[in-house]
Amino acid sequence: MTAAAGPATPLALTARAVLLDMDGTLVDSDAPVERIWRAWAVENGLDPDAVMKVAHGRQGHATMAALLPDRPMERNLADNRAMLARETADTDGVVPVPGAPAFLAALAGVPHALVTSADLALATARMGAAGLALPEVRVTAESVGASKPDPEGFLKGAADLGFAPADCVAFEDSEAGIAAARAAGMRVVGVGPRAAAFAPDLHVGDLTRLTVTPRPDGTVELRAA
Repeated sequence: MTAAAGPATPLALTARAVLLDMDGTLVDSDAPVERIWRAWAVENGLDPDAVMKVAHGRQGHATMAALLPDRPMERNLADNRAMLARETADTDGVVPVPGAPAFLAALAGVPHALVTSADLALATARMGAAGLALPEVRVTAESVGASKPDPEGFLKGAADLGFAPADCVAFEDSEAGIAAARAAGMRVVGVGPRAAAFAPDLHVGDLTRLTVTPRPDGTVELRAA
């Protein structure tokens, strides 16, 4: 269950604020992501399996730039706008990650923010489809100039909450997201199977495997079950 301790040693992190990725962390949106990105791969003569290895966690135009480095950015941005419209309209199969509703309820008194590569319309659609409320503080694609793995989004989330990066723990599922949180100077809880390969400070299979315990000093303990 954990990445930084022996199997018999429970691992916990303590934070003053929590920063949350959305796709793969709170919301299981793999079904529409796979449908839409595999279709885009075929349209552009790319191997769909290769595309899916880099599509998670980034803004669409950043994924396109990584896969087609010689392609004009104007075309990537145009494709990204079309992709966002398709993704926002396609919520078939979008469900909460197991344990997400109870996890968000447990964070009610804890400073927390959403930090997602989705734009606000897509975040609203997917969180709504999963039956989850959007956190009051959120950093979406419109809020930043650079996509994960750049740390800008996590740094902005910490600043918006009023905490130093070292006081924050980020929840992520993807290589790009974990790299972004680390570059921001944050510890990371990895959620789900994708995250395990990237040595997060704490790893859980899903959010049912995590306990959230607020402490009298204003911190919160995050412990793998």
